Amino acid sequence: MGSVGDDCNELKQQYDACFNSWFSEQFLKGQTDDSACAPIFRVYQECVKRAIKEKKITLREMDPIFETSSDGDSATISDGKQQQKAKS
Repeated sequence: MGSVGDDCNELKQQYDACFNSWFSEQFLKGQTDDSACAPIFRVYQECVKRAIKEKKITLREMDPIFETSSDGDSATISDGKQQQKAKS
């Protein structure tokens, strides 16, 4: 499956390869430090955020339980609880 943005596909493949390697070679052996893939994840995450913004996709379109606030800093789930988005 490709990324939300065509420009992000290569980054997604790199992150997927890193994650799969970490999962099979470390996590399944009890090593839970997942920091090895963090740098590529951050770059991929920023690419995805740009693609979502460029395509004007809202969380509501992807899953109706989410409602985004106008400032984009928090998401309200249909039960009314506010959750702060992670800043990276």
